[in-house]
Amino acid sequence: QVQLVESGGGLVQAGDSLRLSCAASGRTFSSYAMGWFRQAPGKEREFVGRISSSGGNTYYAGSVKGRFTISRDNAKNTVYLQMNSLKTEDTAVYYCAGTNTIVIRTTVDAYPYWGQGTQVTVSS
Repeated sequence: QVQLVESGGGLVQAGDSLRLSCAASGRTFSSYAMGWFRQAPGKEREFVGRISSSGGNTYYAGSVKGRFTISRDNAKNTVYLQMNSLKTEDTAVYYCAGTNTIVIRTTVDAYPYWGQGTQVTVSS
């Protein structure tokens, strides 16, 4: 198992950048693919992006592609979400999640391990 804790959320203005971190406990972090999801008020949790266990492959939702970048440092047991050119519609609680699956999965049920989330608010 792996325990996940997100940090780095906050209030920013449209056009700003923000970097979220997700720290993992456990010695098997490098074996997990990691995803980022977000949930806006009144909406379902949605996929943002994913990075493979090695960090060599990433995949993004169309709404964030070109603006968001996921990276990881397996030596530090941490995965990052760099968010640039933020928009008001990016406002949400952001979650990191872990999975053992090798195949790219974008659904909530494919990720058994979740953090508690961190709030990101983008003002106009």
